[in-house]
Amino acid sequence: MTDTQTPHPSLDPRSVGIVTPQTLHFNTPLTLECEQVLPSFDLVIETYGTLNADKSNAILICHALSGSHHAAGYHSENDTKAGWWDNFIGNGKAIDTTKFFVVCLNNIGSCHGSTGPTTINPTTGEIWGADFPLITIKDWVKTQVMLSDRLGIDKWHAIVGGSMGGMQALQWSVDYPDRLSRAVIIASTPKLSAQNIAFNEVARQSILSDPDFCDGWYLKHGTYPKRGLILARMVGHITYITEEAMKAKFGRDLKSGKFMYGFDVEFEVESYLRYQGERFSKNFDANTYLLMTKALDYFDPTRGYTSDDLGEEEALKQTLARTQCQFLIVSFTTDWRFSPERSVEIVDALMANNKPVSFVNIDAPHGHDSFLFDIPRYTQAVRNFLTAPFLGK
Repeated sequence: MTDTQTPHPSLDPRSVGIVTPQTLHFNTPLTLECEQVLPSFDLVIETYGTLNADKSNAILICHALSGSHHAAGYHSENDTKAGWWDNFIGNGKAIDTTKFFVVCLNNIGSCHGSTGPTTINPTTGEIWGADFPLITIKDWVKTQVMLSDRLGIDKWHAIVGGSMGGMQALQWSVDYPDRLSRAVIIASTPKLSAQNIAFNEVARQSILSDPDFCDGWYLKHGTYPKRGLILARMVGHITYITEEAMKAKFGRDLKSGKFMYGFDVEFEVESYLRYQGERFSKNFDANTYLLMTKALDYFDPTRGYTSDDLGEEEALKQTLARTQCQFLIVSFTTDWRFSPERSVEIVDALMANNKPVSFVNIDAPHGHDSFLFDIPRYTQAVRNFLTAPFLGK
């Protein structure tokens, strides 16, 4: 009898394989929108594929709220968890690494290695903690431009992002219109609705009201706001998936098959949410969560480009007149966090300016999280867009 062993997933010919993150240090002081200054900062990145001679095949991946630089591949032969967009990036995949040089970075303010609340403040020599300043998507794009310059990439073939990543791609198209040829904006929005801001505030209050938050200095006290993070993630996770998906997966199923007449876990959906919250609380920083959700709330690409007395529709139309790239806008039928109607707002503003834009609304059961799934019509739309002739100016 021959003993067989399942090969490591990195040996899949479509995988980018084993990847090694890089940390790039920037000594240039960074003035943020809040008018505070970072004296220096680090960005952690991963790259996949090969940059061609004229550096025209580069694609920038912008991550969503809980994402990181680790978008594809594995960090070691013992690593069993692929990057968060591994089904999208690789040999022959929607973002084909045999054709493109792909860069994914971890934004400042995050907790995955780039400068943020868990890293050292060079001024004090101590962890930034609650002193780390509030940041915006515009700030992130500014650091991404500095990264582009460091890599010698004058113009990106495409900038791609889902959810909060799509907001970064949209901000790029407005702030630096001559530095990208294509923007892929997936499951995103031109700005948050009042309801979305409300969801974020409930999540933040869950953290801020946790006794172990310690005004943001929990690391100094050797603790962290576990309960707050769990609740924040539970609230957020409910908005990422649909009622139908929950019904299909859990229904009203009971873990023990009968009512226990108490406040511990009884329904399967309760167990699922607690598991998601518990796992998230072990892997994500509370100050980072506060910063990220505030960056979402503040996002408005029209700020600074139009007068305050304009209506939202006209302001977006005037702002997107600046753009020079070609757009692919993708929404999902069951996404109620950033509904298809929000994507249509972007499409309409671009069309009003006669900008080259393609739009696809994908029928998918996964809600807002659909952008993470390998859905044939979705992946084919992205693949075709990235390889089609450029139609912009």
